[in-house]
Amino acid sequence: MARITVPDDQSHDPFGYAARTHAVEIVGASGAFAAAVYRHSALPLREFEGARMRTAQINGCMVCKDLRAKRDVPQLYSVAGDPHQKLVTDNGPAPDEAFYEAIAEWRTSPLFSERERLAIEFAERFGTEPQALATDEDFWARMNAAFSDAEIVDLAHCTAAWAGLGRVAHVLGFDTVCLAGLGNMTEREAAE
Repeated sequence: MARITVPDDQSHDPFGYAARTHAVEIVGASGAFAAAVYRHSALPLREFEGARMRTAQINGCMVCKDLRAKRDVPQLYSVAGDPHQKLVTDNGPAPDEAFYEAIAEWRTSPLFSERERLAIEFAERFGTEPQALATDEDFWARMNAAFSDAEIVDLAHCTAAWAGLGRVAHVLGFDTVCLAGLGNMTEREAAE
């Protein structure tokens, strides 16, 4: 249920309605941020998806939990006619459903590599205990041993986008609609 007034004829796309009528510049910038994450992240797809899904679980965003990068990102973030287009889906094999189902149990599941576990742990702690994460020297020793500085900055900004925008969608009740409306608005806003 949307937490702002959305006309009945716009109820299929409350995010799009809000983006066209309220805080237009801010929502447009958030759409560009989301598009940058899916178009420019250099993280391997399984690490990206592990961190993204753990963030979605913490936020409670239904759209985010239903999204599968390999299936949905090309439709949502492709730029028609761009021969040099890159998407995060180009960054290695896609996870299967068993991968997504095991993310909440990332500590004990045998499905994850060490880097995937670290990416999921980073996302979880970013979303639940950022102050402790910032000062956990043991974690940072493990992180710096496994990831380059560029990868850490990439992961941190991706996680920031998912945490912030997923929470907006969930808190305002925009996550009860399908991906089509969200993706179409994101693409228009990113193009502006």
